[in-house]
Amino acid sequence: MRGVSVYTMGVLVILLCCLAAAAAAAAEGYMKYKDPKQPLNGRIKDLMKRMTLEEKIGQMTQIERANATADVVRNYFIGSVLSGGGSVPSEQASTETWINLVNGIQKGAMSTRLGIPMIYGIDAVHGHNNVYNSTIFPHNVGLGVTRDPHLMKRIGAATALEVRATGIPYTFAPCIAVCRDPRWGRCYESYSEDPNIVRKMTEIITGLQGDIPAGSRKGVPYVGGSDKIAACAKHYVGDGGTTEGINENNTVINQHGLFSIHMPGYYSAISKGVSTIMVSYTSWNGKKMHANRDLVTGFLKNKLRFRGFVISDWQGIDRITSPPHANYSYSVQAGVGAGIDMIMVPYDYTEFIDELTSQVKNNIIPMTRIDDAVRRILRVKFTMGLFEKPYADHTYVNQLGSQEHREIAREAVRKSLVLLKNGKSKNKPLLPLPKKAPKILIAGTHADNLGYQCGGWTITWQGLNGNNHTRGTTILKAIKNTVDPATQVVYSENPDSSLLKSNKFSYAIVVVGEPAYAETFGDSLNLTIPDQGINTINNVCGVVKCLVVLISGRPVVIQPYLPAMDALVAAWLPGTEGQGVADVLFGDYGFTGKLARTWFKSADQLPMNVGDKHYDPLFPFGFGLTTKPTKKY
Repeated sequence: MRGVSVYTMGVLVILLCCLAAAAAAAAEGYMKYKDPKQPLNGRIKDLMKRMTLEEKIGQMTQIERANATADVVRNYFIGSVLSGGGSVPSEQASTETWINLVNGIQKGAMSTRLGIPMIYGIDAVHGHNNVYNSTIFPHNVGLGVTRDPHLMKRIGAATALEVRATGIPYTFAPCIAVCRDPRWGRCYESYSEDPNIVRKMTEIITGLQGDIPAGSRKGVPYVGGSDKIAACAKHYVGDGGTTEGINENNTVINQHGLFSIHMPGYYSAISKGVSTIMVSYTSWNGKKMHANRDLVTGFLKNKLRFRGFVISDWQGIDRITSPPHANYSYSVQAGVGAGIDMIMVPYDYTEFIDELTSQVKNNIIPMTRIDDAVRRILRVKFTMGLFEKPYADHTYVNQLGSQEHREIAREAVRKSLVLLKNGKSKNKPLLPLPKKAPKILIAGTHADNLGYQCGGWTITWQGLNGNNHTRGTTILKAIKNTVDPATQVVYSENPDSSLLKSNKFSYAIVVVGEPAYAETFGDSLNLTIPDQGINTINNVCGVVKCLVVLISGRPVVIQPYLPAMDALVAAWLPGTEGQGVADVLFGDYGFTGKLARTWFKSADQLPMNVGDKHYDPLFPFGFGLTTKPTKKY
């Protein structure tokens, strides 16, 4: 370049260097993964190439709220936090307390080098059931009776709003188990013994997450905005088919049986864009599901092309061995190697992180497996909009326990009731009951007990006894709300013979059933209700014209007492809106419910399901008497 001095050349070189440095700095400052305008896969790829092994393993780790401080989340790059059953920031915590809890933990995640938001999960399995003042919907055993997918979608949408009211974006629901033996303590979490009904009821997923956009690829997770939450189909697969209904036991069935009975719900869940799938504690023909690579990676991920993340159950990988945690190195290798992406290690998270890190560094678990897990977790987080809106706000606080949601729950109660007997002869039906009567008797352990009415997974893991734990309407209160003001309502939990004989009752309503329970604590080989309930049926129905309302998580032994009853209603576990029971008993609405489960004569017949060769039930699958409403709308 003639005519340009050495000095000028030097200045030009310096300027060019400065411009290059500025461009490099700008490029470094721009992080593609933080740009919502970028394609999803591009954002995931950009973020993953920036992540260290430590950050990736942190994403795969889910810990319990009780030890999830902001510092722990920041220091270990924790990807997810959960509330176990009954794990709350304080008793009767307000929405504000919940939001502050979630945001306090999130601050730890957002202050890390890459600012990857954590995802908070909770068991909102029949409404936002851990939370005081929430709407508690009927448990799944009752909802299956309705066979109403549109109702399920509305329940899902209402639940999503109530979960968002507390700042939480993820629920471990729905349970799409096909309970084939009511001796199982989780049978009330199953919609039916019939996989076709279970498939139909997966419509709750579109309520929780939103409708997937037209033309979406099958298997891709979807969450449609800040009023929706990520869902989790569980427990993959065969959890409802264990020997003798024993929780976490072995499901002995051939491949055709597993795929035709227990798998169809997952086809529907995946086609609806479910974000996550939880693996079952159970085994299939002796092989632990948490270690079953063929079914988790081979079938679920590769064959069904599920693109969300697979999560373990609570301490699920520990239970690969018997006793649990007997060989933790093997459990980590088997569980992560099987294809589980997020590991629920509520307490001993440092042990898990150290063990998995060691196995990756020693080439026991390949880096490709870690990258698959993290890619899936990030896909769900990006899809949910967590990167754009990591913090909870107060937008939906007025949705918790709203009247609108309680009305949906009340409708669900009405539609879930099954009328099993109506009058000692067909010509003399007892129901609908007259609202105008001089004096009526209400009796039984469950007539005025909101805890029993809601069942397990309500406020605490195992559920509660009594009326002081959350807000709702007991069946007794609902009856008092419904009958004529001039009708005298006498309530006695267990009336003695003198009360029964000295008072002239027009009729009696006896409300009895099972106490609250969950999971293993609910396993029962005899399926009897407590003696006090039986005694009340015998005492009252022997003297007064009586209707028995049964509150239970499954069919129970009732045949010996049936002749004494004038009428029998299966009300399952109706939740907080007991008014829905009274709506139908007194004829404001008709009975429409049809059994979604076979009702056995004797527990010795179990397991017995519709279609079996030796099918001899007390009430068959699909049975349910109907009545017409006495009130016109």
